[in-house]
Amino acid sequence: MTQAPHTDVVQRQFGEQASAYLSSAVHAQGREFALLQAEVQGQRQARVLDLGCGAGHVSFNVAAAVGEVVAYDLSQQMLDVVQAAASERGLDNIRTVCGPAERLPFAEAEFDFVFSRYSAHHWSDLGLALREVRRVLKPGGVAAFIDVMSPGSPLLDTYLQTVEVLRDTSHVRDYSAAEWLQQVSEAGLFTRSHTRQRLHLEFASWVTRMRTPEALRVAIRELQQAMGREVREYFEIEQDGSFSTDVLVLWAER
Repeated sequence: MTQAPHTDVVQRQFGEQASAYLSSAVHAQGREFALLQAEVQGQRQARVLDLGCGAGHVSFNVAAAVGEVVAYDLSQQMLDVVQAAASERGLDNIRTVCGPAERLPFAEAEFDFVFSRYSAHHWSDLGLALREVRRVLKPGGVAAFIDVMSPGSPLLDTYLQTVEVLRDTSHVRDYSAAEWLQQVSEAGLFTRSHTRQRLHLEFASWVTRMRTPEALRVAIRELQQAMGREVREYFEIEQDGSFSTDVLVLWAER
């Protein structure tokens, strides 16, 4: 049996659910949107790269304040959803480009901002992608990365990565704050700040959005119930499987 490469798994997983991500409350709402909007205020000529744009929520939130937004994603079906939604909203300064985070088809120093939200945990090579971010950023340019974060503890980390990949086979890794800081530094970027947020995930919509097979949904629930008190308390696992997890908001500059 021929095994599909990771990029094919990502495209299959998200292409089939593109419309669901556009209407997902988890993806459409978040305190970080106000931070991104504040960062681009007064930057009418700026060019923004929305890296791993998904259904385009970052693009939609910053487009009105800047000159151009490039919504970039590995899934063409996601990009089709973004383009249609941008047209409906009258955001004619959003254009879409398809490709992987590790090979950006852009010139050096092309963007004033690179924003990435809930995408990095799907990238095959975080370090390579970050080096590409640095390459396409202008000197003094700003990058923001928002993603689910590993607590760092081996016990909590093992649990988190396990439920993530059971739910979504395109998952690679939720990185800890320490891992992020190291990778950002090694890529030649300067970390301006990083903060932690908590994100509550309702179990039914979390697995439905990804169309997780029933057998894997059962496996997640069995694992949740089998874990010790430390795991159940940290992730605030509820009776119906809903839980909370950490989110990292990291600002970096070239």
